[in-house]
Amino acid sequence: MKCPFCKAEDTAVIDSRESEDGDSTRRRRQCESCGKRFTTYERVELSMPMVVKTNGTRVPYDGEKIRTGFMRALHKRPVPTEYVDQAINRIEQRILALGEREIASRVIGEMVMRELKKMDDVAYIRFASVYEDFQRVDDFREAILEVKKPSSKRTRRAAK
Repeated sequence: MKCPFCKAEDTAVIDSRESEDGDSTRRRRQCESCGKRFTTYERVELSMPMVVKTNGTRVPYDGEKIRTGFMRALHKRPVPTEYVDQAINRIEQRILALGEREIASRVIGEMVMRELKKMDDVAYIRFASVYEDFQRVDDFREAILEVKKPSSKRTRRAAK
């Protein structure tokens, strides 16, 4: 690390402390040349993968799109915002855990559907109707039956 005062390249770490939330490390450094002290912070930099849409185009990951999907599905439903935040966090952690540079939008949509299904049946049906492009009343009926019976064909397929 270069000294911000004299630009010398030799600096020594004299103290390190982890932040309260554990997301960063604070380091006190001293320049070997001029003797001045300064503080640096070290944080993990994670980059989300590119999202591959169904038409093959690639776009940067945008967490606000997921939030918008949740909020539309949950409109006027009795689900606290903190549950949405926690669900989005779980989805983002799963995406990062995959360790891939790209992820299909379909995979993200399925993660959102799983989270909504745990939160609110009506929101799940709303999201599924748009996401899976329901065209018939029977499509709704099948989705409702799936919510009622967790051991349905569709759920077993998703578990594989």
